[in-house]
This record gives sequence, structure tokens and C-alpha cells, in this order.
Amino acid sequence: MDAADFRKRLRAWFRRHGRDLPWRRTRDPYAVLVSEMMLQQTTVAAVIPYYERWMKRFASVRELAAADESEVLALWQGLGYYRRARNLHAAAKKIAGELEGKFPHDYEGLRALPGIGDYTAQAVRAFAFDEPVPVLDANVIRVVARLHDIRTPVDIAKGLAKVRTKLEELLPSGGGHEFISAIMELGALVCRAGRPDCLLCPVKSFCAAKHPEKLPVKAPKAPVKERSEHAAWISDGKTILLQQSTARRWVGLWRLPPLAAEPVGGASAELTYSIVRERVTLRIHRTAKRALMASAEPRKAFSLGELERIAIPSPHRRAISKMIQEVFDRG
Repeated sequence: MDAADFRKRLRAWFRRHGRDLPWRRTRDPYAVLVSEMMLQQTTVAAVIPYYERWMKRFASVRELAAADESEVLALWQGLGYYRRARNLHAAAKKIAGELEGKFPHDYEGLRALPGIGDYTAQAVRAFAFDEPVPVLDANVIRVVARLHDIRTPVDIAKGLAKVRTKLEELLPSGGGHEFISAIMELGALVCRAGRPDCLLCPVKSFCAAKHPEKLPVKAPKAPVKERSEHAAWISDGKTILLQQSTARRWVGLWRLPPLAAEPVGGASAELTYSIVRERVTLRIHRTAKRALMASAEPRKAFSLGELERIAIPSPHRRAISKMIQEVFDRG
């Protein structure tokens, strides 16, 4: 493959067709880090309004570092995976404090920030500092696997190493920001998962895949587990009792008080949500406060007006809305 010709064609296509995304307009490493943390396991369309609200409220790493965690979590609410917000907050505190406001430029310094793995460190290097480094997100992995007809599963070390090596062969000597943005955009808009738009591909002449729709190959996944959760609805019509979680998944968030088992009489409402390899059915039960099991987690009755200002996990917020709507429908 003529890597220089590949880059030339890809760059020309990107300059005509690349989307105008808000984080592509900046080289501020803090803004880039915010976008990368938000984009993990979340679509671009979903992230844009969150990113814009976040940057309006926390315009700099020092502003974020000075914020209370409760406000950080509340602004993150709806994106899920709240550990990302806590890691971002912790990273800002380290930069503003220990690093005296100086954002790390090198790989090791970036990796030393809380919650920053290989992908995020490389993404910041490429998008903020314009370094030609391999950034392996799902779009890039798919494009490279198809270009080189890589049949080894890309979600195991051997397959990912092959992809990384082939991507490194394509990297320019400079201008990592545009090249990585372009190859990501190709995967997002043309070389999509499932059936790609090969006729529209600006680099199709370089592609070795005979059946691109079958690539990349992934190792078999464990089956999704079904699980039930039960929570209490304790409300006088003006306030709702919530409990602040200390569990790892939702630590610091306010949720409906959990019940150890399903009470007699069935649920008043239920909904399902997915997390990692689990599909959870959340069932809400009307019950009295005295029926709650003993817990060291704090509980508080919040007025309906306060609910928008506190951090509540999305499934529980949806459950609350469902119960409130039921009361409204009853009149």
C-alpha cells in the first residue's frame, strides 16, 4: 500500500465531508479530554449537548477542579457510567493542584491522570498536541481491519496488536489531529459496522477485504444475564424518599431505596435497562418507610422541584417519572 497516496485521498475526502463537531474546533487539551471521556460508550449525537453545557459551566480545568462533586455528577446526569465524571473531576484536581495547572503533554504523564487509559492518552496527544500516534477507537479498528483483511478477533490482544501495527504504518510524520480525525470519520460515515458504503469510499482501491461486512471479527461474547432489582416508592405526593448509594456503580447518586426482595402484591411499575453484560428489570413497589431494610446509606425526602438539581441514575429517574405520571393520570 502506498501510505502517502492513502493519506492524500483520505485527507481530501475529510476536508469535504468531515462533520463540524464542537471538540474539533479546539486544541485545548482540557476540552479534548472532556470530549473523549464523554464519548466513551456514548454516541456523538448524544454527547454534543452535554459537552456544550459542560464547557459553558466548567470552561477550564481549574473551574472543574474547584467544583463540588454533586454539581459535577448532576451535570453529567443522563450520560451514565458516572465513574467517567469522577475520573475527569479527579484528573482536573490533580492538574490544577499537583501539576500547578500544567496539562501533561507526554504519554506517561497523561496515563498518570486518574482514569486515563491508553486510548484516551493517545487521543489527547493526537487531537490536542497534533502528534501522529495510533488512536484505536471502534471506528479506526474497523477501518484498519477491513483495509488489511485482518481475520484475527480484534478484541483479543493478538488481533488488536495487528491493527495497531498496520495503523502505525499509515501514520504521517506530522499532523496527527487531521489524520486520526479523518480515519475515525471514515469509519463513522462510510466504513460503518455491518454493511459499509464501499461505493462512496475514497480509499476503496486500498482495501483488501473481500467481505468487509464480516469484519472486524470479534471473539464470542458471554450471554447477557437477566437480573431483577426491587426499589421502594415512598412519597406523600410532595416529596419522594431517596437513598444515596455507596455501592461502586452509583456511588454518591441518589436512587429509590433498594429492597432486598420482592414484596407481596407485585410491582406498581417496572422498566428494564442494560449495564455491561446484564439486562436488569427494575421493579418499583409502594411500601411504608418501616418496611425498608436497615442501611448505613443516607436517606432524604426531596421535593419534586429538587429532583432536577440532584444526581439520580437514569433508570431511577425514569422510574420516578413513570410513577409521577401514574399519579397525574389518576388525577
